[in-house]
Amino acid sequence: MKLKMMDERSTYPVVSKVSDKNIPLDFVRQMVPLLGQPGVADLAEALQKEPSTSIRLNPAKKVEVANTSLPMDKVPWCDDGRYLSERPPFTFDPLLHAGCYYVQEASSMFVSRAVCQYVDKPVFALDLCAAPGGKSTLLRSSLPEGSVLVCNEIMRNRAQILAENMLKWGYPDVMVTNNASEDFHDCANCFDFILADVPCSGEGMFRKDDEAISCWSLENVRMCAERQRHLIHNIWPALKPGGILVYSTCTYNAEEDERNVSWMMREYGASVLPVDVPEGYDVVGNLTGGDYPVYRFMQHKVKGEGFFMAVIRKPEEPGFRPFRLPDVSAFEKDKKKKKDKKQVSLPLKEILNDTQGWILHPENYHWQVSEDGVRALPLSLASFYLWGQMNGLKILEAGIQVATLKGKESVPAHAMAMSTQLNTDAFVCHEVTHAQAIAYLRKESIVLTPDTPKGYVLLTYRKIPLGFVKNLGNRANNLYPQEWRIRSSYVPQEFDVI
Repeated sequence: MKLKMMDERSTYPVVSKVSDKNIPLDFVRQMVPLLGQPGVADLAEALQKEPSTSIRLNPAKKVEVANTSLPMDKVPWCDDGRYLSERPPFTFDPLLHAGCYYVQEASSMFVSRAVCQYVDKPVFALDLCAAPGGKSTLLRSSLPEGSVLVCNEIMRNRAQILAENMLKWGYPDVMVTNNASEDFHDCANCFDFILADVPCSGEGMFRKDDEAISCWSLENVRMCAERQRHLIHNIWPALKPGGILVYSTCTYNAEEDERNVSWMMREYGASVLPVDVPEGYDVVGNLTGGDYPVYRFMQHKVKGEGFFMAVIRKPEEPGFRPFRLPDVSAFEKDKKKKKDKKQVSLPLKEILNDTQGWILHPENYHWQVSEDGVRALPLSLASFYLWGQMNGLKILEAGIQVATLKGKESVPAHAMAMSTQLNTDAFVCHEVTHAQAIAYLRKESIVLTPDTPKGYVLLTYRKIPLGFVKNLGNRANNLYPQEWRIRSSYVPQEFDVI
């Protein structure tokens, strides 16, 4: 065994530099042909350093920057991205829970450059492997106004986290699904844009995640590459001819990166598009000698973690049949024929009169009332939502959940408090302190000032909505979702990230 290690050290002198991080030797062997031994040595040295911390601001929920904010530098390739000088206890910043920013690794924000370069009009988009939601929130902020985004995740528990993060981000023209890639077979020629941030061997996360190192093997690399091709094979028919697929991983090896891109070119006649990259970004290109552009972010080159991306265009097909949806009214007629059990017996007109003024521009939505409550679906999304319900899509969220129904009462939903389309003028608003905000987010009892009117009150922090309480006079019932509450008993000092 000792002799073998000596042989390894003579063949790969860089071995001694990776031993402290327990980097697998097979990983070194794999990377030397791509980077050379000096490059692998530089990468190994970078893996010993602390990862950077970065956030991305929500452009739809702008908040005045506080004097107590941490020093921030801009992420070069993302207008809303910011590096932080240190990693704060994000859990205790109310603005995180309000969806004002998302904690996201900086390299992956590069996806926004591809969107901004190649998507210049409203599109129907899919994020195929979307949890926990970093790239979905990025996509929705980057896509043109009027676009629709379907965010999908196959794992149920991860899909629930995705739904929570998308609700907090607040855009109404979003749908969250919990499906396998093959479930989109019936959506032939449906999407103008697909992001396939595929599950991978995670080599780019070695610095941040010790589990990524312990789970790594050449066999896992091979399995991941096959799984990625399977996902692309399943979803390719759903992409419109001429449409864009962004393929990305957080790994380094060529099997999951360049060779899968080459496979798409051979298998589907796809073309690979360039992304404008200003000088100074230190983005690494194709490492296999191919003449097509790809973009690699490596820890020894950039301030961020490992990331790979390629922009793929599907060939045009003259005379192709576009994906068509019946009009919303056709679905409604069909539902009446089936006597949907979820239809409520409460007077529809009364419910809508109570709730339609709670969001801005209610005329731009298709309104649904059921036992689940009142939902407003943007007209651009409504037909696909109803089609999905009838064709096997497991829909967790869509549009704006405006209210739940309790007896004859319409209770404002927390999802509406998070929506960028909330009409704050429809509610009594009460500004809370940092301590009160944390208590609310822990789902503790809240006491309002004596002059606060009884009824549903919208709590705000730094003028950003946090959620609702029902003021009874002597106390206020906390309506924050039980499953979202802060569980830590730690009492933080008051601070804000932004």
